[in-house]
Amino acid sequence: MSKAEKPHLNLVVIGHVDHGKSTTVGHLLYLCGAIDERTIKQYEEEAKKLGKETFKFAWVLDKLK
Repeated sequence: MSKAEKPHLNLVVIGHVDHGKSTTVGHLLYLCGAIDERTIKQYEEEAKKLGKETFKFAWVLDKLK
């Protein structure tokens, strides 16, 4: 494998309802650079208005196509 190639990774996240699966994956995508700072700030402001500040990373997955 050349340095330019990256290995493909299949990842499964399982858990009970409302135990942070979407938040964890959204945060991971943010930390890996897949989501920019401006987008996270926008989600954070929207979540704050609704009183759900911890949902900013979960919304990353909700808004992906």
